[in-house]
Amino acid sequence: MGEPLITVSSITYAMKGKQILNGYGIKANVQRTPKRSHSQSCTYSLYVPDNPDEAEEILIKNGIKVIGRSERS
Repeated sequence: MGEPLITVSSITYAMKGKQILNGYGIKANVQRTPKRSHSQSCTYSLYVPDNPDEAEEILIKNGIKVIGRSERS
């Protein structure tokens, strides 16, 4: 299983999301989203090693625009 990533639309959302999750006691790190194709724009993700489903719900409740989920191998 790879590293669970929650993709957000900007570095601003990533940094704010990390702060929010840390406030809930959830460890999160900001990473560039792995490129899957040349057409994908530059996005950022939050690596959340433990309980990414709960983390995503918290982000959405707190106004962070989540645009997807992926895994980095």
